Amino acid sequence: MTPDRWFDVSDGCNRQEIRLSLEDDHDERAGLRRPPGGPWGSPAPELPDPPPPPIGQAISNNRARFSSIAFFVLMVLVVGARAYNDLSRPGAWAYWKDLYFSAGMASSRIANADPDGSGRRRPGLVISGTIGAATASWFRDRLDEAHLVAGDTVLMSSPGGDLNQAIIMGEVIRSRGLVTAVGVVDPSGHIRPSYCASACVLVYAGGKIRVGVEGSMLGVHRFAALAPGRDPVAETQRIAGMVLSYMTRMGVSSSVVEAMSMTNDVRWLGAREAAAMSLITVPTERP
Repeated sequence: MTPDRWFDVSDGCNRQEIRLSLEDDHDERAGLRRPPGGPWGSPAPELPDPPPPPIGQAISNNRARFSSIAFFVLMVLVVGARAYNDLSRPGAWAYWKDLYFSAGMASSRIANADPDGSGRRRPGLVISGTIGAATASWFRDRLDEAHLVAGDTVLMSSPGGDLNQAIIMGEVIRSRGLVTAVGVVDPSGHIRPSYCASACVLVYAGGKIRVGVEGSMLGVHRFAALAPGRDPVAETQRIAGMVLSYMTRMGVSSSVVEAMSMTNDVRWLGAREAAAMSLITVPTERP
């Protein structure tokens, strides 16, 4: 038996005695819901582990995971094989190197270009360096950044380079109605004579107006196939035909191609000779 306990409760006038037994107290407390565990209570009961998924669902999850991994591996193999195929082609590495790592040419925008000495100054883009395997894309981006419009000038200085890229650059110049000239800009902003040889002449020919800066030089020579092929003679003839077709479209006399075919070394054209071939359309004389 649990001993009884007595409590005195006074309300000021009446005194009552309330008797509570430990048994009753225990029974009343047992009937109440135990609060969750807290800082002063007992710890909350741990949740039971979730039941394992059904066998069918587990197999489905494993299949989905395996399919994702297989798809990722397949994509890596496809991309890797394509990259290897692209880089294994002749000249592929040169293209990527010229486009992303070290461009063969440099450029700068000038606000007031006056290549013919007429006093009509207009914006221009100065380019210099070797025409690489991806220079045409680079050149198009530089033109967009310079915001040149028809009648503005492209001033160039280059020993030449990739023939196909030069033709594309010339086509871009013609499609935008730009003026071409050979020269460089000194620190004071004045145009000084320079040279344009080999494939650079094809870029120069793209100008709707081609200014002949006094003292600048245009050099031509025979183009030949660099990559070994089954018939080098046929490939050389194909290149000559391509150059002739391009020059004709640009309004240049076929005598330029004849001058090219006469020598492997660079032949420098005088201003009068280049003008007679319609390579220079606006000859200028500077003091």
